[in-house]
Amino acid sequence: MLVGFGGFSIILALVHNSIRKHVFHDEHNLDTTFDAGGNVSLSLTAVTVASQLFWPGDILHSATLTTKNGIAGTYWYAVGIMFNIFVFPVMSVQFKTKAPGAKTYLQIIKARFGKYTHTVFCFFAILTNLVITIGVLLAGRATIQSLTENASDEFSVLIMAALFGSYSLIGGLGTTFYVSYFNACLVFILFIVFVVKILHNTDSEFEAIGNMEKMYKSISCIKGPDDNVNNSYLTFRSWGAFMFGIIEIFVSSAVTYCDQASWQSRIAAKPIQGVWGFILAGFIWFSIPNVMATTTGMAYLALSYANGTHLLTEDQIDQGLVTPLIAEKVLGSAGGILILTMGAMALMSTGSGEVMGLSSVIVYDIYQTYIKPFRDNLEPHHCVLCGKTRKGLEKSMNNANGDGSDLCSCAVATNCTICAEDLQQASRSTQYYQKQPYKCQTHGRYREYMDFLFSFKNWCIVWVTVSMIPLGLVVFNSGIDLNWIFYSGATVTIPCFPPVVLSIIWVKATGKGLIAGSIAGLVCGVTAALVTATTYPGGLYHFLDNTVQDYTILAGNVTGFVVSLSVCIVGSLLTHKIKGPADEEFEWMKMYDIDNPLQPWELLYREDFKGMDYEERPSAEQMNKVFHKAKITAYVSGGCSIFLFAVFIPSIMVSFPDMGFTHFKMWINFTQGWAIVMAIVVVFLPPTEEIMRIVKQCRKNRDPRDALYRNGLASDEKGDAVLIKSNSAPEAHEMIVKDGGDNASSNSDVLPVAV
Repeated sequence: MLVGFGGFSIILALVHNSIRKHVFHDEHNLDTTFDAGGNVSLSLTAVTVASQLFWPGDILHSATLTTKNGIAGTYWYAVGIMFNIFVFPVMSVQFKTKAPGAKTYLQIIKARFGKYTHTVFCFFAILTNLVITIGVLLAGRATIQSLTENASDEFSVLIMAALFGSYSLIGGLGTTFYVSYFNACLVFILFIVFVVKILHNTDSEFEAIGNMEKMYKSISCIKGPDDNVNNSYLTFRSWGAFMFGIIEIFVSSAVTYCDQASWQSRIAAKPIQGVWGFILAGFIWFSIPNVMATTTGMAYLALSYANGTHLLTEDQIDQGLVTPLIAEKVLGSAGGILILTMGAMALMSTGSGEVMGLSSVIVYDIYQTYIKPFRDNLEPHHCVLCGKTRKGLEKSMNNANGDGSDLCSCAVATNCTICAEDLQQASRSTQYYQKQPYKCQTHGRYREYMDFLFSFKNWCIVWVTVSMIPLGLVVFNSGIDLNWIFYSGATVTIPCFPPVVLSIIWVKATGKGLIAGSIAGLVCGVTAALVTATTYPGGLYHFLDNTVQDYTILAGNVTGFVVSLSVCIVGSLLTHKIKGPADEEFEWMKMYDIDNPLQPWELLYREDFKGMDYEERPSAEQMNKVFHKAKITAYVSGGCSIFLFAVFIPSIMVSFPDMGFTHFKMWINFTQGWAIVMAIVVVFLPPTEEIMRIVKQCRKNRDPRDALYRNGLASDEKGDAVLIKSNSAPEAHEMIVKDGGDNASSNSDVLPVAV
């Protein structure tokens, strides 16, 4: 695993760095580390979203649901997660059009509501990241130890930490997209092998499996759960499976909207690519657990029938050992290796995403905001470079300098010829002792500050990765399992979900309302879960068991969500100060103004705004006009997809109280055909799109107007010099600017800070 997966991922990281350096020329860009350049293709977005949602626990847990609830168990499990996959395009397109320069959702909260609200949601973001990280570590340990003889806890957590952190440190978020592609390819290839061996194997040594008819006859003779129609495993009329799908909607909402890693990977594409990427991701993801778990779960039931009793105890089934057992039964030791391979690849995609997500929160929202900000006490309407009020906002209601005096006059970095000279000089200075101070009086100090943050983020990734080792050991010895941390964790993080959504889509949301809603939701949700747990035998004495019962989870999540949403809305309505269109415009401009003055988001969207006239950047009206189609696409495609999977397909399947063989065969063939189509898409579409994108950029680099591209300059349509990259050296002076106008200065005459 270390040599194979770790070495292969590091090679991908080096390839990614080489592409960013020689093709896109932004390998030393802090923002690129955390957004992969902001222009990820549709297909790479799709496979990454699908891969990061395919946890090792999905390999194990989805088959458990089939074993317990029958063929409907895995389907409703998949629908519960897919619901949020299809809703998220609406949120992502709102995020990308209202705050195109934001790298974390916490930056939006800071810009709109200030530091107190921002601090509260930093806590929720870290808590959510911690819950998911613990879940990944537990799932990884279960996968490794179930298939590797005498694998200790220390060995398991060291393996995982090494896999998560190695290529994240080298290649940043962009490498995660590349690794996710190979992960998705491998997963499809491996589960197709399982399907063929279990359902299309005429030479099978087992009497109960080998083809669909033998499996159907075996399973139809087994008595299923009491809440299934006719106690059948072969029915979609399963109350237990449906209720679990409802629970999964809330649980997946908590880990989708409150986790920075989810936002980070999902907003790395432009709006329209992101929308279609999500829709395709939902179709891809549906085929993985649904086909895999249906095949292995049904095979387990059939083999148990032939054996005369269950092959595993109830505890072993709950631990997720159904899939590893079937793999080794059908394929021998090779089956265990295949499951371990799938688990390792899923671990790498999800685990590295969490490392990058937590690192971005630390860099952007903690270190840059509170520990060592470039400028203290910066207001949303102030320029980060000079601290003065930005032009166009001098008449705002929150601006003390409303008389029009003391306005920002900083030049745009993309048209600064001195900056161009600085970057050319920096590109030639490969050693620290050769590095010369930046000459630009407007942007030089901030450029040194960003160089410093670029160096700091490397150490941050290392710290986050290393901290997983003691965290994992503590969790392993605490006695909690994957099921408990995942569902109990959702209860304490779901109150963050409504405030995050409202902060992006509702202009009247206020910091006081969001804080009150999140805290009230947390208290009420936990209380509801504990009260419901006391109704089960043993009450809170059997804490770990009763706090993850179905109705306990449902009560905690629904209560936390409803209370949080209600208090947020009521509190905001009572405390907002929006009185007219001007106030609304100013409120949205707080988000729109989030930007890096050295690499403004306008450069990324320049091609989308061809033919439009604007000065430094497009207006909000122009942004809405250009991406109006993306918004409509998000609503229509997301709504149609939810209708297809949550209403149309189930309504057909529940029309049969108990599946006959013909119905069973049609369903299995439908899911397998879907998987084959998605496998073709996954294998061929991402490399095709990525190669086309690289070729297009190479042709652009050879354009005569872009002769200076390699040195950080290009010519726009008017022939003016335009800065398009930042060759920042990894070494940097510490640069902190306090409020003080022209008297602010750097300590560039001292040695660089060793972080």
